[in-house]
Amino acid sequence: MAEVLSYLKEFNFISVVVRLVLAMISGALIGYGREKKERNAGLRTYMLISIGAALTLLISFYEYEMLQGGWASVVAEIGQKFDGTRFGAQVLAGIGFLAAGTIIASAHQQVSGLTSAIGLFAAAVLGIAAGAAFYECVIPAIVIIIFCMEVLQPLEVLYKRRLRNITITIKYLNPTDIEMIKETIENQGAHLFDIDPEEPDEDNYPSAIFSMKMSKEKSSHSEMLSSIAELPCVLSLHELIS
Repeated sequence: MAEVLSYLKEFNFISVVVRLVLAMISGALIGYGREKKERNAGLRTYMLISIGAALTLLISFYEYEMLQGGWASVVAEIGQKFDGTRFGAQVLAGIGFLAAGTIIASAHQQVSGLTSAIGLFAAAVLGIAAGAAFYECVIPAIVIIIFCMEVLQPLEVLYKRRLRNITITIKYLNPTDIEMIKETIENQGAHLFDIDPEEPDEDNYPSAIFSMKMSKEKSSHSEMLSSIAELPCVLSLHELIS
């Protein structure tokens, strides 16, 4: 096993193929979860980013090999210097522009795409590690990244629910209805942190974002939402989950 791993760390055709395939698998494993959730960056995006990052580093290795071999006479004549680390640095700098494009400021003061953006960055780094034949790092890194992006996501939502903090946006009939909504929330034993009115929509109905902390004794999460939704003045209710 040690001999095989040592061989794959050498710069040869089989090693190049293994590195590219490993980069492709790394990106696919991360992108699969994002594809299922219908995020902006999906399976193929993550695969191509990881493969591209690996290919970039492989090119730097190729140039280094040529500078030491086939181009050695030219290098000796002109004094060419080579720094292979610049390739990886440029990949990480360039991926920032692509990652920024997945971050979207949506309605109700929400920002989405942050996880996708950092996932693209992680896929690029995995590709660089695969291209550098750092196999000991790539495999555990894939497991850890997938754990953080997929397994911890429902646990994070559950943790936020246990904190009993809720942020909801409510659309109602008239501006004066906000007092009725506020009273209903307080009757459920919740503590209102903030009420942030929003601009009226195309139907000219007012809406506001309510941030609150529920009481542990008086109402549950579903009971709070139901009590608000049942008000005759409430047209729609949407819980904001970051």
